[in-house]
Amino acid sequence: MIEELEDKPSEGIDFESYWQLLRRRAWYFLPPLFLCWLAVWAASWVMPSIYRSGTLILVQQPTVPSSIVAPNVNSNLQDRLDSITQQILSRTRLIHIIDKLNLYASERNRVSADELVDRMRKDIEIELVRAPGRDELTSFNIYYSSRDPRIAQEVTSELTNLFISENLEVRQQQSENTTKFLDDQLEQARQTLAEQEQKVREFKDKHLGELPGQLQSNLQILAGLQSEVQTEEDALNRAKQQNAYLESLLSQYRSLQKTVKSPDGAPVGLPAINQELDRLKAQLADLSSHYTDKHPDVRKLKEQIAKTEKMKAQIMADLKSNPQDAPADPSAPKDYADVKDMSPMMDLQSQLKANQIEIANRQHSVQELQNRINDYQARLNQSPVREQELTDLTRGYDQSKADYDSLLKKRNDSELATNLEREQQGEHFSILDPPNLPDKPYSPNRLKLFGIGLLAGVALGGVFAAAAEITDDRVYSDKQLKALLPANVLVEIPPLVTPAEEKAQQRRSWMGYVSAATAVALILVGFVITYFKG
Repeated sequence: MIEELEDKPSEGIDFESYWQLLRRRAWYFLPPLFLCWLAVWAASWVMPSIYRSGTLILVQQPTVPSSIVAPNVNSNLQDRLDSITQQILSRTRLIHIIDKLNLYASERNRVSADELVDRMRKDIEIELVRAPGRDELTSFNIYYSSRDPRIAQEVTSELTNLFISENLEVRQQQSENTTKFLDDQLEQARQTLAEQEQKVREFKDKHLGELPGQLQSNLQILAGLQSEVQTEEDALNRAKQQNAYLESLLSQYRSLQKTVKSPDGAPVGLPAINQELDRLKAQLADLSSHYTDKHPDVRKLKEQIAKTEKMKAQIMADLKSNPQDAPADPSAPKDYADVKDMSPMMDLQSQLKANQIEIANRQHSVQELQNRINDYQARLNQSPVREQELTDLTRGYDQSKADYDSLLKKRNDSELATNLEREQQGEHFSILDPPNLPDKPYSPNRLKLFGIGLLAGVALGGVFAAAAEITDDRVYSDKQLKALLPANVLVEIPPLVTPAEEKAQQRRSWMGYVSAATAVALILVGFVITYFKG
């Protein structure tokens, strides 16, 4: 039982066996490892050094808040940056940079311009930087790779200036185009509004007095005209009554000239004058109860009473002073007394003529007032129609005015935004890290190639050592022997080494140690060189 436990292989890693294996196969392991590493490391130094210069461009937000001046350009920075990148990486721009900085001078005679452009596009790299946790572009890096570090720095600086200037130019151009578009739209809206205003103006001029806003004034004027007509008709009636009285008085006076006086000398037609005076005084009393003494009708009535009383007094005086012998022709005056007798009749005729003129004037005034009443009545009848027509015109005018006001506000806001872009106060690019002058090559990554070569050498040495171990049929340990023999080993014979063989074995061991130490030292030196200069 004890023997079975002793014969059972121990579990775990047998470092002693691996160390013995390494010592036996050191010459199969170290040369492939060192040579493979040396080949890769040397190749990394043979490859041309590529230097990369980079700069960080920050996207600066507008200095004026958008709540005060809203931007009028495309707010999607990603789209605008893609457009700017396409413009800068265009063939024309890159050819200009290649000629300006004399890039790829050694390859110009061997390749075409399009190939140089493609080569430069591959050497340019643009890396976007977004805010943590948000999909918002806050900055971006521009890199350019070249074999000359100064050329890399100059090209990166040129690309940086192009991005900044192109962004300003693009934003300013977009802003100006937006403002110009709004100017064109505003001019069209202004013309439309002017046409609507002209239509409304022509409509108001054509239908002046029939507009809805003049309804109250028309009603007031119509009421005033109707009152004036009533006043004129009353005055006309009084004038007609006065005309009838004057004609009757004139007829009576003419008849009195041919009649005989009464025994007391009073004329027969005198009661008619008295009757007329009573009528006029009664009418005066009635008007005085309604109007003041300055009223035109009251004053006119007083003048008529005064004239009638004067006429009465003159007639009575003339009749009393008339001679006894009547003339042959009463109508033809013979002397101054006859002319004096005819003066009352001439006064009556003059009053009658004036009365007739007054009647004609009153009738004409009534007719004019009636025509004006008819005109204002027609205006009032047309007011609903004109109101509907004006509403239709006003609706179009109001819409045009609203469009014009809206465009005017947008245009003013856009002009403010354009001025903001011209003064570079809007969103713009600023250099956060200027293009650096690289002191170490970006490619090839010699430190990485150093590690790859070392790992490849270890793998290759392990393959050779394993192949040598597998193909060797000798037994180097008791475990291997026990695995080969069916019985247990009872006696071990130690190796019998002569002094010469012992010296040779020591010499080989020292040579192995020295070779391993040399290889390790060279690898360490290569690592130091690669780390500081690679």
